[in-house]
Amino acid sequence: MQPVLEIFAADDFALWPVGEHESYGYLVLNGELTPAQVGTAVMRIADCNDYEPEEEHGPCPTDPLGAFLHGLLTMPDLIAAGGFRVTDIATGTVFVEPGCCNGLETWREWREVLDGTGCSYFGHDPSSAAERVGDTVRLTLDAHAKDGSPVIELPVDHVRALVTGAQADLRDFLSLAGTWAEQHLPTYAAAVTAALARALDLELTE
Repeated sequence: MQPVLEIFAADDFALWPVGEHESYGYLVLNGELTPAQVGTAVMRIADCNDYEPEEEHGPCPTDPLGAFLHGLLTMPDLIAAGGFRVTDIATGTVFVEPGCCNGLETWREWREVLDGTGCSYFGHDPSSAAERVGDTVRLTLDAHAKDGSPVIELPVDHVRALVTGAQADLRDFLSLAGTWAEQHLPTYAAAVTAALARALDLELTE
């Protein structure tokens, strides 16, 4: 289980260094990313929230950097397209692929599967789902597939450990991004780090 961020190509982006990525791919978030990969992730999360905030959040800055970060820094509800992807590393079979309209900001829905409602969907195309059935969790790549879909059942405790590990990866990424922001966005570093924490539904630690 890995936290992944949906990535678009950014050939014309010049506000800070970013890596080269094809559109509609995924970037795995963890504490081992290169500075360029962190830059890509921050760019993408900011871009996910790059729309005009409500009037009460203040006028948009006129400089390119301030304007690009304005939505990220002022919107109360942030999004980060992606989610937790689940793959069988032995076979390469994907059992959960974050779909459209799913985001890392809702990763705690996995806890609902384990200890709450017992079921959650993770976007569409594909419509990946996780459902608790007794002491197991059934993962389905596409619950709406007409010709069947990859399915796996795992013990609840196993899934709980996977979720804990993916959350740790997110925290490691946030720590790395905070250091990156101090180097590349010194004027906005604290605000950007706090915004990333909100976008990933994490608490900032000292």
